[in-house]
Amino acid sequence: MESIFHEKQEGSLCAQHCLNNLLQGEYFSPVELSSIAHQLDEEERMRMAEGGVTSEDYRTFLQQPSGNMDDSGFFSIQVISNALKVWGLELILFNSPEYQRLRIDPINERSFICNYKEHWFTVRKLGKQWFNLNSLLTGPELISDTYLALFLAQLQQEGYSIFVVKGDLPDCEADQLLQMIRVQQMHRPKLIGEELAQLKEQRVQKTDLERVLEANDGSGMLDEDEEDLQRALALSRQEIDLEDEEADLRRAIQLSMQGTSRNICQDTPQTSGTHLTSEELRKRREAYFEKQQQQQDPPGHPCGKPNTSSGALDSDLGDAMSEEDMLQAAVTMSLETVRSNFKTEGKK
Repeated sequence: MESIFHEKQEGSLCAQHCLNNLLQGEYFSPVELSSIAHQLDEEERMRMAEGGVTSEDYRTFLQQPSGNMDDSGFFSIQVISNALKVWGLELILFNSPEYQRLRIDPINERSFICNYKEHWFTVRKLGKQWFNLNSLLTGPELISDTYLALFLAQLQQEGYSIFVVKGDLPDCEADQLLQMIRVQQMHRPKLIGEELAQLKEQRVQKTDLERVLEANDGSGMLDEDEEDLQRALALSRQEIDLEDEEADLRRAIQLSMQGTSRNICQDTPQTSGTHLTSEELRKRREAYFEKQQQQQDPPGHPCGKPNTSSGALDSDLGDAMSEEDMLQAAVTMSLETVRSNFKTEGKK
């Protein structure tokens, strides 16, 4: 659609953009439209003067601003209509009694001019396809034949006045080219305001990123989401490691108890059933821990409190040994039990 002429919005010159997009070229400038507006103002003044230059209506008319243009660049329907007369073109209000009398299907027209408040834009057929040439869009918008009537009805519902352009439009390159080919539009154009807002947001994000990079001496930074992910993974690994250590401790103590039970059952006469009672196993463990404590004390050093009761021994051992010491002791106990089993089987 590069061949389609499409003037984008500048200031409030939508009437100029509307006419040039309709005629597909730079046919009118603000100066030329202003000249037409001044001419219309003068014609209206002369008509008002016919009632007397001293009349109250005439003085009121002179005090009022022009109804055909203003300082922002807005031009009235009268200015647009007079500009089109130069090209032999006429405007008829869509769905007016005159238009309904003609009983013409919109699809058979060639172009429309739409107005809402102070905004004008053109809908024109180029080749065999319709295009919305609104100057507020970033580019021409393709309108299908089936959607055209719905599009015009929607504009009317929103308060737009729609005018049918009657007459032969000047030849243009886009019309000739699109008579031979049909175009497809994958993405509809955005409003200029939306595009500008998006570009502004991208510039702000880029500026913020550059500022952060400069603050970090160009070393870059980790994305906040990535940092949160890294922290979550680290905590997860720590929890898994703790769970693995606790599981290892439980398994080692269980193996130690099983090994001790088998060893005791082989070395000691079984007077009270196949397995030792929990009280006998506890005493065996206390004896073993006491032996380990004595081996760890340096020569000549007192061996600690005498073993006056099993409860006192449990308390001392619980205070003196950490989880790591208990794990080491349990593993050692398990290894010694296995060795003892091997020796017993060898003697047999």
